[in-house]
Amino acid sequence: MSLLNEYIQKEQQLKQLQEDLQRLEGDQRLKSELEFKSKLEALMNEFGKRPTDVVALLDPAADQRGSKPASSNAGRRKRRLKIYKNPHTGEVIETRGGNHKGLRSWKDEHGDETVESWLVRMED
Repeated sequence: MSLLNEYIQKEQQLKQLQEDLQRLEGDQRLKSELEFKSKLEALMNEFGKRPTDVVALLDPAADQRGSKPASSNAGRRKRRLKIYKNPHTGEVIETRGGNHKGLRSWKDEHGDETVESWLVRMED
């Protein structure tokens, strides 16, 4: 696309956005929400409160819902337990991941496909 075409396209987008903005500015619902927001902020300033204080006051349960740390992996489900049995030695390995030291050594020695064929069962 040439620079001129890009300029014309951006100019049209700007015109459309300006029209949308003017339409929103005339909307009574927006005016009402802006008025509410400014009055609420003035009230919070008057009493020295922060938005989190107001939320905690109006919805005490929100504090409990939103207090989980972002790094928590409580939402992640457990991997399935895989049980392998080496037919040569009779040794059994139970693992939930592929990095088990014994399983890795079996795969290095016998190959991935062969060791996967030794899978006895999977459990949740």
